[in-house]
Amino acid sequence: MNGLERVMTALRLQEPDRVPHFERIAGKVRDGILPGASEEDFVEHMDLDGIRFIDRTHSWSYEMVDEAKKIKRDQWGGLVRYTSEDNPVPTEPAINSEKDLENYVLPDPDEEWRYEYLKQLAKRFKGERAIVVGVTDIFALGRENLLGDVGYFRAMVKNPDFIYRISELLLDYQLKYMRNCSELGVDIFWVNGDWAMTERPMVSREFTEKFLAPPFKKLVDYAHSRGVSVIKHTDGNIWPIYDTIIDAGTDGLHPIDPMAGMDIGEAKKKFGDKVCLCGNVSCAFSLVSGTEEEVRQETREVIRTAGKGGGLICMSSNSVHSGVNPRNYLAMVKAIREFGQYPLALD
Repeated sequence: MNGLERVMTALRLQEPDRVPHFERIAGKVRDGILPGASEEDFVEHMDLDGIRFIDRTHSWSYEMVDEAKKIKRDQWGGLVRYTSEDNPVPTEPAINSEKDLENYVLPDPDEEWRYEYLKQLAKRFKGERAIVVGVTDIFALGRENLLGDVGYFRAMVKNPDFIYRISELLLDYQLKYMRNCSELGVDIFWVNGDWAMTERPMVSREFTEKFLAPPFKKLVDYAHSRGVSVIKHTDGNIWPIYDTIIDAGTDGLHPIDPMAGMDIGEAKKKFGDKVCLCGNVSCAFSLVSGTEEEVRQETREVIRTAGKGGGLICMSSNSVHSGVNPRNYLAMVKAIREFGQYPLALD
């Protein structure tokens, strides 16, 4: 099997020839393994099964506001600050009241430049490796970029119609963006945006079902109508709400966050027959400060507990961020190749 076949087989909850793997790799880690390599060259060098396209990095526009403080205005109108990580941190929302929404103008999802990088990926990898395009979750966009946390959560309680209006507005952009990506060869939409914190979901189950799940389901249904699979990313403790994510139709769930008590073996038992599990070697501990043997054994355990019967894409527990030890990432990849051959023989 090639990488695309391997990933799509796992998403269908079947056994490929081996457990698939792909990640978004921070530049610092790439340089520690293959100095100066582009992301595309690194994927090929490591023979990863897919490559992730980050919408915030490759298809959003930014305007410099304060170069000294590394602050820019993103395409939604809010301010973001750049750090050592690839994605910026939102610092000021675009909208402060319903009145601001009256004159709000969405960015244009049909601008050709947004898809230049995707075209490059399709030309190089289409049919060989999974092309995975990021789509930011409607809840995350509304909360982080348009209203800010305080404004968004307050409106959920006091002015739910305002939240519905914002969701429909953002869906208009995202569905057009997804249409354009699907026409250019995307294989999987990776829907970013956390629904939970370490201890619990961000909002009640009632609000999750009322505000978060319906727009997510619209994204999933549209992707499926275009023949594209979906992986939902959310950190945190999603035990109280995991079924709402699965019921929305997602094909994969990432990262089964171990820091939040999400044991991947337990997840396999509870819902591994309904959704592909994507995770969950610790990028907080073992990949950062563990030994290579510890990484090897943790990777083996993830495959042993969650790989049986297929339906596993072995990945980190969030991302291969700049703090990950390059040698430990290599140890994880080697362990996936060592222990992930089907049929598994780890018990």
